Amino acid sequence: MVAMWLMEKEVRAQISSCFWEWKPKLSVHYEKAGTENVNSPPVLFLPGFGVGSFHYEKQLKDLGRDYRVWAIDFLGQGMSLPVEDPTSSSKEGNESNEQDSSWGFGDETEPWASELVYSIDLWQDQVRYFIEQVIGEPVYIVGNSLGGFVALYFAACNPELVKGVTLLNATPFWGFIPNPIRSPRLAKMFPWSGKFPLPDSVRKLTKFVWQKISDPESIGDILRQVYADHTTNVDDVFCRIVETTQHPAAAASFASIMFAPQGKLSFWEALTRCHANSVPVCLIYGKEDPWVKPVWGLQVKRRVPEAPYYEISPAGHCPHDEVPEVVNFLLRGWIKNLETEGSVALPLVGEPDSIGDANVVKDLEFAREGSKKSVSVRLYGSTSSVVERITSLFKTATVKA
Repeated sequence: MVAMWLMEKEVRAQISSCFWEWKPKLSVHYEKAGTENVNSPPVLFLPGFGVGSFHYEKQLKDLGRDYRVWAIDFLGQGMSLPVEDPTSSSKEGNESNEQDSSWGFGDETEPWASELVYSIDLWQDQVRYFIEQVIGEPVYIVGNSLGGFVALYFAACNPELVKGVTLLNATPFWGFIPNPIRSPRLAKMFPWSGKFPLPDSVRKLTKFVWQKISDPESIGDILRQVYADHTTNVDDVFCRIVETTQHPAAAASFASIMFAPQGKLSFWEALTRCHANSVPVCLIYGKEDPWVKPVWGLQVKRRVPEAPYYEISPAGHCPHDEVPEVVNFLLRGWIKNLETEGSVALPLVGEPDSIGDANVVKDLEFAREGSKKSVSVRLYGSTSSVVERITSLFKTATVKA
């Protein structure tokens, strides 16, 4: 085990908060940094479920010193919520106080929201138009959790717009309702698929569930669950999530997301298509993630054996926020490796343009707030070692059961 020291950077890039009007009443919030680095590669970050571009502040401030960096809020999340109620009441003078304060619970859909569903396919379109109209060139795309699924899905559908994809504890599944194109008969069995207005039965369920999950105590419990190191300061993340839940469109938007159809491609189909189109993939996973456990990242590695797979410990579901020093170091190295066509070695790899046959384990030390912190990073090498690791995990799970 070899120790490496990551120097703390004092200089930080300035972050700009912006809005881009994609469609009427639907403005996309995004943050950017490093736009003055005109000859540097562009990098786009996609957030997980329930958060927004603010979750990548540590990437924008650091990587924005070297690259042009953007992070967006998916429509229906963060600050990319509609500016008006997507529904209206057909009963004049009979609106309840709850309808006045919560959007999306009316009886009729406004024309601009007639086809609005907060789905994987909507977000894929959102990312495509954002890259084409705002960034203007192919990007390195990085996604955490839900954002990882969207990043891979987008790259599979638009390989010409992607220079590479990095998955940060990407969820390998999303959505409960069958896709109407893939499974038309099965999809017809579900009476509602995320469009506005919400049916009466869904309204009651939404009010009940939303009351539970939007409670600040529940939000705090979730953050404590997904961050492996409880000394990590999550006060700003907590406050931004709570702020979003107070938006009048938040509850109905949550319902639309939960009942939206699955994407046209599964996670594994998207991965296969990216592999076939030679889209470079990098995997950076927190080992102590209680939701997307290491076995999922290892399965991705098995299907794309040439992809570097870095497993960080201790780190949970959001390694980019929990150990940003390490994630940023790995992202920099991976981008440099691709930009130099392999003449610069991948992080933790001794020889350029080769991951090698054996696993590499190193301790990375870094400074934070005047003290030293350390994590262990494992780089998985050959396909055989990955298979052995997956088999070992399944055997362990069987013994525990």
